[in-house]
Amino acid sequence: MPSPETNGGNRTLERAAAILDAVGRSAASASDLSRQTGPSVSTARRLALQLADYGFLRRTDSGTFRLGGRFVRSTLENAGMPVLQELRDRTGETAQLWVRRGDERVCLLSADSQHELRGILPPGSSLPLPQGSSGRLLAAEDDALAELAAVGWIESVGSRTPGPGSISAPVQTEGIVAAVCLAMPLARVIGSPGKDHGDQVVQASQRIAQSLHQRM
Repeated sequence: MPSPETNGGNRTLERAAAILDAVGRSAASASDLSRQTGPSVSTARRLALQLADYGFLRRTDSGTFRLGGRFVRSTLENAGMPVLQELRDRTGETAQLWVRRGDERVCLLSADSQHELRGILPPGSSLPLPQGSSGRLLAAEDDALAELAAVGWIESVGSRTPGPGSISAPVQTEGIVAAVCLAMPLARVIGSPGKDHGDQVVQASQRIAQSLHQRM
């Protein structure tokens, strides 16, 4: 026969799973979670905050709860890879997805160019902010945001390392959650990285954002 402690643990897990299911449908307040899942408002809020501590949920500025970074990363990976591969195939250059982690940016996904001369940073690589076009974007530098507002993308021409260039555009849901980056050697650039490929990078970032909206 299960012990009372086991029953209590199971009940907590059941309530946590119910809360995740409820938030998976749409953003929810503590009172919404209480109404949909059963426990009191205070219990629902406590469980939701605990789930937020572990990254399963996140609390918005308005006090509602949405799915957290653990789910967003998985969703980003599922939504992003096909788009990056298509961007790589259309441009011939390396397409990557970067996310911010503290004072660094981390490469979440990469679809590498097939050229012998190419820019490569494998998934898991990290660079300090605000290096490169993605770094400037994710750091939200004033001049980078002004460039973004003017043309829709941010470019870098040999700013991090002499020789390569890149263009980045934001994946935006409720704020910037990631940056799509196209990296290339300047030897293959005709006008500038942004003039050559900026529109395609923007389209890719918008497609990933639309997919995130559909999946979350």
